[in-house]
Order: sequence, then structure tokens, then C-alpha cells
Amino acid sequence: MLRKLLTLLFASVLVFGLLTPVFAQEGSKPAEATAAKQARWEGVVTRSNKDKSTLTVRSRDTNVEKTVIYDSSTQWTSQEHRSKKVNNIDASQVKDDDRVICLGSWDKDGALHAASISKRLTR
Repeated sequence: MLRKLLTLLFASVLVFGLLTPVFAQEGSKPAEATAAKQARWEGVVTRSNKDKSTLTVRSRDTNVEKTVIYDSSTQWTSQEHRSKKVNNIDASQVKDDDRVICLGSWDKDGALHAASISKRLTR
């Protein structure tokens, strides 16, 4: 009788130990999906409209232009190319012909609502 209980206990521990990593992976999938939904648009600013809080950014690869909408919650940074140093800036420091990387979410009209905009400086 004791042998049967020990065998059952050992089998339970073994099965539980094998299933734990499977459940842990399934639990992390929604977090990965949320991170994957963040949109990114990178290119050169062709037009800026401070009154409407928009930038028109042309992709360097495809020459496609997209509208990037920003607001008071948008985080603005500036970073030297290949440098770890990041400086906080404001919208007035981004001008036409500046290279930017915009992160946010796409709206139904195809505009990007920017959560962060990073100005990239050339050397």
C-alpha cells in the first residue's frame, strides 16, 4: 500500500513538473502579442504642422509618406547615432529633414498616433 502511494506521489510530481513550463509559456503569449502590436514608422520629416500636432514622415526605403500625430503625452527624445546617450527634447526641436523613429499605434485612417518620437542625429 505504501509503495502504491509513493508511486502515485512520484507520478504526480513528475507530471506537474512537465506541465509547468507549458502553462508558463501560454501565460506569456498575451504580453508578447501586446508588444508586437506597437507600430513603428521610421524616416525623414518632410512636413511638420505645429497647429495640428502632426509630422509627415517619408520612409527612407520605400518613399511612402505617413502622417504621425503627437500630443502632450508623446515622449520626445534625441539620440546620437550608435550612442547610448539619450536627451529629452520637445516638439519644437524636430525640424524638416530630421530623421525620426516613431512608436505608437495606427488609427483607421492610416495615421500613426505616436507614444514616442526619437530624433536621430547624424554625425
